[in-house]
This record gives sequence, structure tokens and C-alpha cells, in this order.
Amino acid sequence: MSKGVVIAILLVAALAVGGFIAVRMYAADRSNSPMPRVGQIAPAFTLLNQENQPLSLQQYLGKWVVLYFYPKDMTSVCTIEAHNFERDLAKYQAMNAVVLGVSVDTVASHRKFCTKDSLTFNLLADPSMNVVRQYGSLGHFGPWTIANRNTFLIDPKGRIAKVWTNVSPSIRIHSETVLATIAELAGNPKASPE
Repeated sequence: MSKGVVIAILLVAALAVGGFIAVRMYAADRSNSPMPRVGQIAPAFTLLNQENQPLSLQQYLGKWVVLYFYPKDMTSVCTIEAHNFERDLAKYQAMNAVVLGVSVDTVASHRKFCTKDSLTFNLLADPSMNVVRQYGSLGHFGPWTIANRNTFLIDPKGRIAKVWTNVSPSIRIHSETVLATIAELAGNPKASPE
């Protein structure tokens, strides 16, 4: 066999394997529920936080809830995102809002992340991926199943008020954008952060 034929065979094989992987990833993504839309009641859930305490969405009725999904504890971009929310936590509290982070990591992983990075808001463990699926946020990174980086703003009545998909947390303004949106939707645009 000539060198050109061998290269052609290897290229065809690589394309076939790549296509198979893409189909498998697409099939796994289809296991997501549709992403909740603005105006819908936010899907209910109860998950354990980093202190192994059960928290439910229901207990936050009457407050704005920033529910953000992220791929992995203690990775560089996820750490930036968490630090930005932590930096603005007092502003959220002043606006009657709570921040809840969700990933498919375990309670122990969340505890370690919070301790290492001095995070004081709740990180919720969803290793079964049920809540990640309910919010249409199940994703993949190579062979790993992760939560896609999406943020849902839930109003005090429990309805989805705003959705941000494929968030880029390395840009400092995501948390500030969420705060400004809460201020606008709450009817107090002057309260938005500077």
C-alpha cells in the first residue's frame, strides 16, 4: 500500500470515529429537558449544599434567585465565576436576592472548593444530574458529563425572569449584568451596580 492510501484510510477512519462520538454526544444531550423559558415556573428541586444540608428552590419564594450552573469545582474559569458572585454577594443580599451555584460535583468537592476559595454562598451538588437535566444544562467536555455554564434568574414568585446561556465568566461583567437585570425587573434601575 502506498503512503497516500494509508493516509486516506486513516483519515476516513478518524472521520468515522469522530462522527460516532458526535452522534453519541448529541444523543446524550437529547436527554436534557427543554431549557425553561422566561415566564415559566422554575422547575422545583431539592439538593444538598456544601454543608450537606438540603436546600429547595421553594424555600426561596419571595426572593430573587440567581441559579447558575457551572462545569467543575476548582477549575480556573469556574473559580473566576464564583469569585465574581462572591465579590458582589452583599449587593445581591441588598436586592433581596440569593446566589445558588449548581454542578455535578459532590458535596465533599463543594465543601473543599468553598473552603479553599472562601466562598460563602451555597453550592448545590447534583451528581445524579437530575436538576442539570431539568434546566436543559447537561453538557459534555470530552468524556466527562458536566453542567453547561448557564444562569437563570428566578423572580420572587418562582418564575424564570431571564436566562443567560454559554456565559463567559472570565468577563467581569456577568455578575454585574445579573445585578442590573434584577434592579431593572424589580423596578428600581437606580439601584443597579456601578
